[in-house]
Amino acid sequence: MPDLSTLAAFALVSLGLVLSPGPNMLYLVSRSITQGRTAGLISLAGVACGFVVWLVAACAGIAALLAAAPAALLFIKVAGAAYLLWLAWQTIRPGGRAVFAPRALDPHSRSRLFAMGLTTNLLNPKAAVLYASLLPQFIDPDRGSVLGQSLALGGTQIAVSVAVNTGWILTAGTLAVTLARRPLWQRFQQWLMATVLAAMAARLLTEPVR
Repeated sequence: MPDLSTLAAFALVSLGLVLSPGPNMLYLVSRSITQGRTAGLISLAGVACGFVVWLVAACAGIAALLAAAPAALLFIKVAGAAYLLWLAWQTIRPGGRAVFAPRALDPHSRSRLFAMGLTTNLLNPKAAVLYASLLPQFIDPDRGSVLGQSLALGGTQIAVSVAVNTGWILTAGTLAVTLARRPLWQRFQQWLMATVLAAMAARLLTEPVR
């Protein structure tokens, strides 16, 4: 099992990713604003199941990845850092659309809400990079079962994602109005997230490959 410091570090990475604008956040916020909190929470259940699918797929290949040449691990390290920097830029780029700007969505049944949340996450490049490029960086074969470590780290990420997205869903309507009236606060939030993501990218690049 990973030690507490490793779990905390991965939780921080997961927090930075879930706080940065992406397909899951945009969909859940839009759904909550246009169809209500219940619809948002049902969609979130689909998103959470999507993370489980990504985790299972990652667990199937992580052992082989760790047995590969060090150059392969260096490649995924650089790819993961580059993606974090890209997310930071997307957060603050000129002309970027505000996360909490309402987007009109047609109302759907509960089954379709779940399916759309699942599909949104399965097609989410952030989830793919998280499990393919970032998760292996926190696995240490010397600490025992790679599968056990992967499940512990993946469970941590899913818990962080569900907790934060639940907060977005419950406050989406209020935040949309508040940020619309206070654009400086919205800009501050964007720069804060970009700084966090850039710092995580720098940490990822400077850590030695295990």
